[in-house]
Amino acid sequence: MTHTRGWEQHNAAVAQLTASYAAIPAGAPVRLAKKTTNLFRARAATTAPGLDVSGLTGVIEVDPIAKTADVQGMCTYEDLVDATLPYGLIPYVVPQLRTITLGGAVTGLGIESTSFRNGLPHESVLEMDVFTGGGEVVTTRPAEDLFDTFPNSYGSLGYATRLKIKLEPVPSYVALRHLRFDDAGLLAKTIGEIAETKEYDGARVDGLDGVAFAPGAYFLTVATWSELGTEPRTGRGPSDYTGQKIYYRSIEQEQTDLLTMYDYLWRWDTDWFWCSGAFGAQNPSLRRIWPRRFRRSDVYMKMLGLDQRYHIADRLDARAGRPLRERVIQDIEVPVENLPAFLAWFDEEVGMRPVWLCPLVAEKNWPSYPLEPGRLYVNVGFWGTVHVGPERVDAPKNRAIEAKVHELGGHKSLYSEAFYDRETFDALYDGANLAAVKRRYDPEDRLTSLYDKAVKRR
Repeated sequence: MTHTRGWEQHNAAVAQLTASYAAIPAGAPVRLAKKTTNLFRARAATTAPGLDVSGLTGVIEVDPIAKTADVQGMCTYEDLVDATLPYGLIPYVVPQLRTITLGGAVTGLGIESTSFRNGLPHESVLEMDVFTGGGEVVTTRPAEDLFDTFPNSYGSLGYATRLKIKLEPVPSYVALRHLRFDDAGLLAKTIGEIAETKEYDGARVDGLDGVAFAPGAYFLTVATWSELGTEPRTGRGPSDYTGQKIYYRSIEQEQTDLLTMYDYLWRWDTDWFWCSGAFGAQNPSLRRIWPRRFRRSDVYMKMLGLDQRYHIADRLDARAGRPLRERVIQDIEVPVENLPAFLAWFDEEVGMRPVWLCPLVAEKNWPSYPLEPGRLYVNVGFWGTVHVGPERVDAPKNRAIEAKVHELGGHKSLYSEAFYDRETFDALYDGANLAAVKRRYDPEDRLTSLYDKAVKRR
């Protein structure tokens, strides 16, 4: 097993983590000593030492018979898939970006096209070890308070050092159909029918997501796992969207397609959905000289960091006489029946396109992100900027989105900026339960609370 580390290395890494905790001064806040992130909210600057998780970045063991894997908390999904796919297995839900970590997808929230039948990443976790604010490693399982409260806690209850997860058998290829809808109501109805039957037009559906390119231009992509290495309609082999061709553009251009399983899992990563265009990576001339190894979400994330550090976009806008931009980077969930209303409002009030659509069904009520069990929601993801002028300091678009999502019975993820007042936040994310569990496992309050982590103070 060349992709796995084994238990001896894992135990040594946990000992290293524990030693780093002991080196943090008594009473000082505890946080990760980690430079990379997939979050879009600022981290407070600090010179204090942090938790050393550098040894917790791999797969411990894959059991192809039981279809499970023991995985370290800071292992990226890219490395996890590299370890499981040779056995014909993948995690139940593989988030879109290669460098999202398993622990991050569980303590935060992950989602992908299998979520309409497999839920969220934490719903296929069998047990996990959590390093708590009290400096202990606690093994926790479903129906226990730490386990059930951990999803969407973003490190406020501790950090996962090991997770045992279920794996799903998959073939080598994925056949795609891109379905266009002019009417958002029919789009929502079709999503509901597919989620209920797990079929479309008599064929099994294994993956389901979509893109709203513009009002009246809505697409669903239905994916079916396949052993066939050629696309039946055209006779073509698998497409390659890591080169000159760009995946999201194919959705409007092709009715059917075929990808290898590996390329399907990372179809969104190469161009960070469509956001690579902001860096010129979709310009055909520049793309030809842009090395493939740099067509990745983590590379674009670093470039975005440079822009935020040196205010490059703001300077260019000022020079061109354009209004200041508000950064609108969010993922929200609304019940499927309210999707048309949200899209119509979003078009009118925000006007950002495209947006990503991903259906999901939670199997139970997870208190820190309380979706109604068994109810179909649709995640709407939008990532970009809107010219708003001097009002940017008040984040008007983001605040309006929060209010609308709340009005439509939805929630929003907390990986980016949030602006809720404390009372609303606690009502949406069960702050009372979070506080009670935190007191039990972090009695000296060494870890930053979820509200303090997630909400941008103004």
